[in-house]
Amino acid sequence: MSFIVVSPLDRIAEVAVRHGARDMVSLLSEGHDFHRPGVIEPDRHLTLRMNDIITAVTGTMIGPQDEHVERLIDFARRWDRQTPLLIHCWLGISRSPAGALIAALSVEPDTDEVELAARLRKASPYASPNPRLIAIGDRLLKRDGRLVAAVRGMGRGADADGNIPFVLPLVRGEDADAG
Repeated sequence: MSFIVVSPLDRIAEVAVRHGARDMVSLLSEGHDFHRPGVIEPDRHLTLRMNDIITAVTGTMIGPQDEHVERLIDFARRWDRQTPLLIHCWLGISRSPAGALIAALSVEPDTDEVELAARLRKASPYASPNPRLIAIGDRLLKRDGRLVAAVRGMGRGADADGNIPFVLPLVRGEDADAG
């Protein structure tokens, strides 16, 4: 089955090995250094440096920008979907769930936004996708506000400590396995 796995930073090695991920996107603030799991080759890893904020720039913090989302979309479209795509941020609650929604729509553009948001909420009662990432993804993927509305409709996630990875299945991956 083709899917995206979302993880907090401190569990990426475990999650990559358990799910057989070979492609990874890291959405972390500048200065949050980490070791890439050995099962992820450098050319199959995208690091996007941004803070988990909803404005463009606040002092020394950098919010999500068009360039970040453009690079995420491009990386997702180059993902061969033979193994899961691992997307992580610091806690796995805001930036990485937003990245997972954007990646899913990048590879399955016919997906209904409301159905995708419902799938995300079912996979994680804790996810609260970063609104700025979602707004940029909505615009760049030409979703005409539907992704923003769907995420707003699913509401804020429950409080969590951020140590709960989850799997977001992709529809075509399910269809392919069923046949």
